[in-house]
Amino acid sequence: MPRKDPLILGYAQALFAVAEAEGVLDEVEDELFQFTKLAESDRRVRDALTDPIVPVENKKAMLADLLGEKANPQTLGLLVFIVEQGRVRQLEGIVELLVQLAAERRRHVVAEVRSAVPLDGEQRERLKEALSKATGRDVELKVLVDPAVIGGIVARVGDQVFDGTIRTRLSEAREQLRSV
Repeated sequence: MPRKDPLILGYAQALFAVAEAEGVLDEVEDELFQFTKLAESDRRVRDALTDPIVPVENKKAMLADLLGEKANPQTLGLLVFIVEQGRVRQLEGIVELLVQLAAERRRHVVAEVRSAVPLDGEQRERLKEALSKATGRDVELKVLVDPAVIGGIVARVGDQVFDGTIRTRLSEAREQLRSV
């Protein structure tokens, strides 16, 4: 794991310990990852959570409205804890380290995959096998549906990026035609 800010690492380890002790690490890790990506991409959510003028109680109510019954109560509780501690601006880094800690516990490496459409179980399994073969490590997928990916997928495993999008393939074909 790369060296990170000790404060962020401390929060990641604390969230990891709570989720693991409650026996919900896999579920909470995935929900925190998905929520972080939502907050990262939705400016209104991000701004409301990071605005120092918005009262903490309003932020907690917004989290309850967004997650409600859809998330594990531990996920909501951990997000509320981050809000109460005034660490929402560090949430992305905290969750990134939490995901790494959980993957290391399972002796896996995390692949963040962006796809235009949801992947079914068979597609996930084939992709997992291909990325494991390409990296030489057991891969754990974190799949995000991203409409900006017109077709295909983009996978990031550590510093490696595997770009199988239609946009990239068209660009490569265009370059090949130009060089002919």
